[in-house]
Amino acid sequence: MTIITISAVGVAAVLMALQLKGLKGEYASYLAAAAGFFIFFYGVSKLESILETVRQLQSYIKLNPIYLTTLMKMVGITYVAEFASGICKDAGFGALGGQIEIFGKLSILAVSMPILLALMETLQVFLS
Repeated sequence: MTIITISAVGVAAVLMALQLKGLKGEYASYLAAAAGFFIFFYGVSKLESILETVRQLQSYIKLNPIYLTTLMKMVGITYVAEFASGICKDAGFGALGGQIEIFGKLSILAVSMPILLALMETLQVFLS
């Protein structure tokens, strides 16, 4: 599937949800969530090709694997947090969506701490 197909699925789901909203509002939310999960899992399947490219880059550059692993964790946290937050906000629970976003940001900060410490150690060596 291409971006055009995924976009068509999204637009079709929104149009059907608009029709259902007048009859039963909760069905519209369920339909939008189902379409969101479909797109989410399709996007996750694309990550395999991205991971393979990152592995090739790692073999060319000879970086410490922890840096690329941390980067991929950050991307994953961002993707999942944005997806969950969007669903909560669409369902009318904006406060919960905001809390998910904050937790995602804190998780990214926690995951990146070892890299920050390594940077500080490197700077300390140069400044000494």
